[in-house]
Amino acid sequence: MASRCCLRQLLYRGLSATTTQLVRGSLSRTLVLSSHRRIPEFSSFISRTNTCGELCSSHLDQEVTLCGWIQYRRQNIFLVLRDFHGLVQVIIPQDESSAAVKKILCEAPLESVVKVSGTVISRPPGQENPKMPTGEIEIKVKTAELLNACKKLPFEMKDFVKKTETLRLQYRYLDLRSSQMQYNLRLRSEVVMKMREYLCNLHGFVDIETPTLFKRTPGGAKEFLVPSREPGKFYSLPQSPQQFKQLLMVGGLDRYFQVARCYRDEGSKPDRQPEFTQIDIEMSFVDQMGIQSLIEGLLHYSWPSGKDPVVIPFPSMTYAEALSSYGTDKPDIRFGMKIVDVSNVFRETEIRFFQDVLSKPQGTVKAICVPEGVKYFKRKDIESIKQFAADQFNQDVLPIFLKASKNWNSPVAKLIAENQRWELIRLMEIQEEDIVLLTAGEYKKTCSLLGKLRLQCADLLETKGVVLRDPAQFSFLWVVDFPLFLPKEESPTELESAHHPFTAPHPSDIHLLYTEPEKVRSQHYDLVLNGNEIGGGSIRIHDAQLQRYILATLLKEDVKLLSHLLQALDYGAPPHGGIALGLDRLMCLITGAPSIRDVIAFPKSFRGHDLMSSAPDSVPPEELRPYHIQVSWPEAEKDSLKQSYQQRS
Repeated sequence: MASRCCLRQLLYRGLSATTTQLVRGSLSRTLVLSSHRRIPEFSSFISRTNTCGELCSSHLDQEVTLCGWIQYRRQNIFLVLRDFHGLVQVIIPQDESSAAVKKILCEAPLESVVKVSGTVISRPPGQENPKMPTGEIEIKVKTAELLNACKKLPFEMKDFVKKTETLRLQYRYLDLRSSQMQYNLRLRSEVVMKMREYLCNLHGFVDIETPTLFKRTPGGAKEFLVPSREPGKFYSLPQSPQQFKQLLMVGGLDRYFQVARCYRDEGSKPDRQPEFTQIDIEMSFVDQMGIQSLIEGLLHYSWPSGKDPVVIPFPSMTYAEALSSYGTDKPDIRFGMKIVDVSNVFRETEIRFFQDVLSKPQGTVKAICVPEGVKYFKRKDIESIKQFAADQFNQDVLPIFLKASKNWNSPVAKLIAENQRWELIRLMEIQEEDIVLLTAGEYKKTCSLLGKLRLQCADLLETKGVVLRDPAQFSFLWVVDFPLFLPKEESPTELESAHHPFTAPHPSDIHLLYTEPEKVRSQHYDLVLNGNEIGGGSIRIHDAQLQRYILATLLKEDVKLLSHLLQALDYGAPPHGGIALGLDRLMCLITGAPSIRDVIAFPKSFRGHDLMSSAPDSVPPEELRPYHIQVSWPEAEKDSLKQSYQQRS
């Protein structure tokens, strides 16, 4: 029996070694192949021989065929032809034998699509254009074909011509021709491709598609409903593949990855999309550090070569530290102006308001120091800051100025003792030209207020020429140890999940679940880039009993909605965790785009409308009947809708 076990082990070892060699061999071949394909064949399988942007002096005397859009034409002598790859100058023939070619190229409206064939020649001496990659050459045309004439455009196809976003979205197919949109979408494709390579080829992840039609999930964001033909029953569009990826771990897939389409019915929110894309990841037998290391490696590997390289590992900060020092759970660490707790400075103060605040359990006095604020801020700026605090937080902000004479010229300064002044200067490292913004109140509210003011002051300073947040700098940060639960806004005595109900509690705090659940920390982690949350994940609950207790007892959710997941956890679910990166937001930051709509091919407006196709659209009653749905229209709309249906029929 013992010899048989030894033989089995030897066989397994041999098989394992052979398999490893095969995997390594195939991987090396894949990498070699991919290295050979670094210069894509942009003109394979089609009628052109080259792209407009690739031609240079090494192509001289070559016969080429190009396809593209007429971008510019001058005096019917030459035109500039454009495709996705760049621009090239085309000489319009003037001899009588080429009259037909001249007619096509001279009469075709700008933005018409043409195919030209000719010879690559050098530009005459002195006429080279060093600003143009193809500026040393031009095309001497022999034949031309008008593939499609362009009608009058709703706006000029020039990058420097400003267009309203409404117009851009209405004619998105034209807006996509701009060099910036071409760059954004092509860079997005490159980044996603490298992410696939890193996850699947280098680390054995399996790319799996999960269903779009699902059922309602308790908690979290509102979901879009899709009617079914069964009366009163609806599908939901998933806000993330959360349950499916956990079920894949139960199924033994071990490492899952997906470029996932997700949906959230969040109403009219600026710079949000009802449908968005996540890089969705889940792993078995992993801890928090493992997920973080994976994501750091993923971003380092897939980061665009034209940007400053990503420095890993990323720094980490607890949720409590982030709130205390930055007033937010997504701090921008590219600049200072940290929040400083000065409560101890004013323990013995004569200022009655500070006394009242500090006598309360959660009372605090905090401040931020605006460097050289005296130099850059005007009275109206200070008044605007004070008004914002009063309107948004119902809280006072006390601006304190320090002059060279060390005299305080704020009204509150008269009540600050000399020793308190110097302690404040020492603690906050205040310089002569600085402004201190001081406020007091409930801890979280005060932190949040100063966090907003920190960003508002940074905006003000940057409008005056001070560079605080370099857009070319990418500062990643992990925020960890979030609370597992938060009090519900509408009912503060009840709890809701801070992340989602499947997040595992911190191992050190599990005992508090049954006594003080509001104090439990979670194994939830967020990835922040330049003050924007670009990813979030957690280690999941893999114990069915614990998951049932959190859902039913603490969150008061109907466990029947999740019976399939709870049942799966009872059938040998491995420990697992994961994360989702917001691809739209990540690409927006990488490209420096002003909105996530600029990195999505066909986005919705901030109201959730498709201005190009006029979606969402009304549906006639007879098409709703199979779904057992009847729409209750406002009276004002009934007549116009009736006319619309009649016109369609």
